[in-house]
Amino acid sequence: MTFDEFDAAAKALPGVTFDIKWGKDRVYSVGDKMFAVAGQLGEEAPRWCMKVSDASFEQLCEEGVAEPAPYLARNKWVLFRSADAIPADQLKAYLVNAHALIAAKLSKKARRELGML
Repeated sequence: MTFDEFDAAAKALPGVTFDIKWGKDRVYSVGDKMFAVAGQLGEEAPRWCMKVSDASFEQLCEEGVAEPAPYLARNKWVLFRSADAIPADQLKAYLVNAHALIAAKLSKKARRELGML
């Protein structure tokens, strides 16, 4: 999946915002809470990093497809080992799930304001 395809898929999800954090990281958020990072500005190949379920965290790390994300592993975030570590359709499914996991933690008021209820 290219960065542009990832960007379009992420921005199509309800309530998503995109910004550059820490001067160089491409970050996707819902309700001001991060759910995915697409690497840093200036990198030729994107690096996919996102929140996953507990079971997916264990499976992806055990299979060697991903590794615990620096600084975020305790919250069950993974960093995929390469831009093409998994097929594009699976990456998109993980992206949708990451959004859902974070959105579920928002208050009902926040979800309503974002058009998610």
